[in-house]
Amino acid sequence: MTLVWIDDTKIDALNFRAETIPDAVSGKKKQKITFDFKVTSAEYHDIAVLLYKMEFRIRVPEKEMDFFAAISNYSTSITNLYKENQVADYKLELTEKA
Repeated sequence: MTLVWIDDTKIDALNFRAETIPDAVSGKKKQKITFDFKVTSAEYHDIAVLLYKMEFRIRVPEKEMDFFAAISNYSTSITNLYKENQVADYKLELTEKA
């Protein structure tokens, strides 16, 4: 498991992958991270509000990463976690802002 901070929210990331990609306009290298994480019914509202921001400060201490990013792709196994005792699998891809 890899600890990822999205703004001030701690995420226990599974299947964490980091890469650098070229910016389509400038050609400069940008960081991109992809990971999975679990979201419970109890956490759902706070995570939904956080992700609706679309842009974040990302910190991955063990990889010495700290950058501003936007969501480039995401999915979830359950779209309505308001029913108690459910857990969804989220997949999130964040790309560094140019």
